Amino acid sequence: VQLQASGGGLVQPGGSLRLSCVASGSIASIVAMAWYRQAPGEQREMVAVIVGSGTTNYADSVKGRFTISRDIAKNTLYLQMSSLKPEDTAVYYCNTLDNLRRDSWGQGTLVTVSS
Repeated sequence: VQLQASGGGLVQPGGSLRLSCVASGSIASIVAMAWYRQAPGEQREMVAVIVGSGTTNYADSVKGRFTISRDIAKNTLYLQMSSLKPEDTAVYYCNTLDNLRRDSWGQGTLVTVSS
């Protein structure tokens, strides 16, 4: 699976941003899609995940502010981010897990929350 993420940028605290990730390749093998992020000097962490049934799960730090969704027809994963905080600043990566438990990663898109 190949992943191409986009949508990052500079946004003020309290603002919103939507990330997109287009998947190509062995789409039918995907069982879960997720967004991760990595802030400078920090470990990469899971932000949100959506599985085949549509069930979602979020990191506590983003619950109620971020929404993960997908458009199956467009092979696209989204992350709608609202009420952004400076601590949300990070490189955001999309990720897929296939039915053989293999991970694929996108190239990352930088989100900077600053006034």
